[in-house]
Amino acid sequence: MRFHPVGFVPLYMPNLRFESYSSAWKNRWDEFVDASRNGTFLLRRDYMDYHSDRFSDRSLLVFAANEGKEKLVALLPACAGDDDEIVSHAGLTYGGLILPVKGCDGALVTEIMLALADYYRSAGIRRFRYKAIPHIYHRYPAEEDIYAIFRAGGRLVESNLSSAIDLRNPIAFNENSRRNMRRAIDAGLSVRESEDFASFWGILSDVLRQRYATSPVHTLAEIELLHSRFPENIRLFMAYDGESAPVAGTVLYYAGPCVHAQYIGASESGKRLGALPLLFKHIIDSECKGAGWFDFGICNERHGQYLNEGLLSQKNGMGGRGITYNIFEININD
Repeated sequence: MRFHPVGFVPLYMPNLRFESYSSAWKNRWDEFVDASRNGTFLLRRDYMDYHSDRFSDRSLLVFAANEGKEKLVALLPACAGDDDEIVSHAGLTYGGLILPVKGCDGALVTEIMLALADYYRSAGIRRFRYKAIPHIYHRYPAEEDIYAIFRAGGRLVESNLSSAIDLRNPIAFNENSRRNMRRAIDAGLSVRESEDFASFWGILSDVLRQRYATSPVHTLAEIELLHSRFPENIRLFMAYDGESAPVAGTVLYYAGPCVHAQYIGASESGKRLGALPLLFKHIIDSECKGAGWFDFGICNERHGQYLNEGLLSQKNGMGGRGITYNIFEININD
């Protein structure tokens, strides 16, 4: 028996089929991501599977039958979570439904979400945790899934605040950032792209250890592996004091219409010399051609419950303004 929330009247009910992902589907999966409205390179299998030893993959391909023909209409990157939970996707920044440009409207996406609830219920899953793809990564609007989550009885359980720049209409740096940038210029700092991930990882690891008693999500070996797989999408830029002394850097993810600062770090001398505003001014002006957004990354800890206001102020001082990374939850057995 199909489950629908009270008051839901489906516009149509196509025959849906969920196919568990296996390596036999790799090429089809990647081709769909590349042609989708909202897929980025993080959702290609060579990125998703680099940590397959740590996550039990539960990704799905969604097929719909129409007039006797079956068509791939959506992908769901997902993994097993804790206590009979499915997460889309615990090892990724985001991982919601990947949708095609044509042939999958709001009515069908809603039906897919409801069918997923049935599918997981029959498999004994108690909870579906859904990490929506923020709109700044969409090549075309693709928020039908947010509506579908609402119609399926889902609720917002975590929200993280990021700071992003609309590159089509950027906001100027504030006076503090401009002052720091002038200090960096007067000190003779320069910015250039680098392949020296090891030097940056040393700076980044020191910052994270001293400030947060933690370490980068990726090991040096992992980020070098991912860079080798996606050299055009994962790039490192650093600020140098002299020819060979890096004092700050950022690893950028070129993800469709958005350039995302995956990691940011500055040494003590880099902070003193104002390296980060100089670094990001160069990137925003010269290294984001063709992108619509630049995203500095989230400013939260403790699953969104703590806002690092100093970090937010620093990013906003360079022109960023708020967008959210939202996580929803459907309790399957409710």
